[in-house]
Amino acid sequence: MLVGKAGKGGRKKPSAWSRVPRWARVCTVFGSVLMLLSGAVLVGYEALMARYEGAVGKGDLFGDQAAGAQERKSDIKGPLNILLVGIDPRDVKTPPLADSIMVLHIPAELDRAYLFSLPRDLRVEIPRFSKADFNGGTDKLNAAMSYGSRVPGQNPDAARGFELLAKTVQQVIGIDRFDAGAIINFTGFQKIVDAMGGVDMYIEREVRSEHREPSGVHRKGNPYGEGYIGPQAVYKKGNQHLSGWQALDYVRQRYPKNGVPDADYGRQRHQQQFIKAMVDQAFSADVVTNPIKLDRVIRAAGQSLIFNGRGSSVVDFAIALKGIRSNNVELIKLPGENIGTGSAYRGERLRPEAEDFFTALKKEQLDAFLLEHPDFRNKTK
Repeated sequence: MLVGKAGKGGRKKPSAWSRVPRWARVCTVFGSVLMLLSGAVLVGYEALMARYEGAVGKGDLFGDQAAGAQERKSDIKGPLNILLVGIDPRDVKTPPLADSIMVLHIPAELDRAYLFSLPRDLRVEIPRFSKADFNGGTDKLNAAMSYGSRVPGQNPDAARGFELLAKTVQQVIGIDRFDAGAIINFTGFQKIVDAMGGVDMYIEREVRSEHREPSGVHRKGNPYGEGYIGPQAVYKKGNQHLSGWQALDYVRQRYPKNGVPDADYGRQRHQQQFIKAMVDQAFSADVVTNPIKLDRVIRAAGQSLIFNGRGSSVVDFAIALKGIRSNNVELIKLPGENIGTGSAYRGERLRPEAEDFFTALKKEQLDAFLLEHPDFRNKTK
């Protein structure tokens, strides 16, 4: 650790380390990073940026490169809307579906954020997308990524699918554009959690896994019908420490029979809660003061993320959003309901109050809106 020498009046001169921005001392999935070489040597400032910037995958998620968009310098100003999409690709030949669709809204002050999820089964109008020979139509929201990813004669392109999904979500919430976006591969997500040594989080009620046994192996298929048989992994109510496979398994659960009475809306809430817990863990001393663990997290993030800042780098965003921590991220639940039930189920729709939320978002009036509508707040406990 570098320590400044005492100057006149007994005051210490600022150390070389004090001039390194705070973002360079910590690492989160979306933040930036401090790297130590050979256990104790501080890497140069530019090397830090290059190391982290090179670790995170990049892709043309909004079609800007094809449109001839120019790279711009770091001048990030709020308000900001960032689209985060989780995918679980089966193989390189299968068009990906958007398993998790979240929007992070950051007001003009860049000092807090609001995170809300859109149901993947939300019935929406998906716009025409000539790049994938898609003529448009009504379908579930998660299908937009699949339609957009199709490339005639080639394997699907997740980045192109993200572009159509972004256009669709923009229509749903009524904004003109997203300022950044990221695709998170769930397999890589598991690696990030394991690289951090697991994550501590509060489980709001006991949940039983549909897919995994207590050891983590997949449950066997039911030879007499649908579903699975055999012992189930159980996530008990209270503070728990989750490994990578447990975290991924927990945030996937959505059936009332397994302890999630509000189905996909409960899964959305659990995903939001876990993101906050994951950020807390990434900022913990256990990660940021351990160079080996920190390096593992960086490399795991690089394998898990495709990021696009529309001309601004992930480091630019890390600097701009350095004041945001998990305790000033508000989790939002949007009111929705089924369209049909049982075999007649066609998807989900948002209730009219959700439009009021989107209006407040566009007018930068979310604080006032939440005071009048406290039921939109998702609890962490």
